[in-house]
Amino acid sequence: MSNRAVLEVIALDEEDAVAAQTGGADRLELVTDMAADGLTPSRTGFAAIRAAVDIPLRVMLRLTDGFAAGDVDALAARAQELRAAGADEFVLGFLTAEGEPDLVAVERLVAVLDGCRWTFHRAIDRAADRDGLRKRLADLPGLDTYLTAGAATGVDDGLATLKAEAARTGEPGYEAQILVGGGLRLDHLPELRAAGLDAFHIGGAARPQGWTSPVSAAAVRTWREALDG
Repeated sequence: MSNRAVLEVIALDEEDAVAAQTGGADRLELVTDMAADGLTPSRTGFAAIRAAVDIPLRVMLRLTDGFAAGDVDALAARAQELRAAGADEFVLGFLTAEGEPDLVAVERLVAVLDGCRWTFHRAIDRAADRDGLRKRLADLPGLDTYLTAGAATGVDDGLATLKAEAARTGEPGYEAQILVGGGLRLDHLPELRAAGLDAFHIGGAARPQGWTSPVSAAAVRTWREALDG
């Protein structure tokens, strides 16, 4: 079995996607509107990216900024459109105003996804009870990844949590892979890798010129080499 670490890169369009794959990304997270922290791309946007690259694509399901589900009917309709266009991996995650997992919204979308693999995104970092959230979601079909920085403020503050959760891998609620992202830097990698973490997510780090510029294949390659080295 390969011990290659997973490198996931945020892509906004075909140019980003091609650059990320060229640089060595294993998977892309597809979003639009990073000013709102990443919303659901259009069906045509997804199709264009799917035609441009051949690595796995995880498509964001979120119509408004933040971690409230909003119009779940509209979101379910968008998920159905994307599935019809060929999307088969997704990213989602919603909380109630009290910081509890919004099971009504999540279960509705999971039913639409009908077995597709999906990531519960950084809503976990805003949860009132991380352990409780994991255990309440544990039996949902398709959930195979948590995107987390370990803390709402980013990896710097979440390192201890990430390492503690990695040590619980395989326990009830801790079967899903931890995908580390949110303020992640190259200098975090040695400590995270030593703790057994093996999946990493970058957005701004793949764009040295900022979010108004496309993904840099060279920047992604730097991360690929750091993970492989």
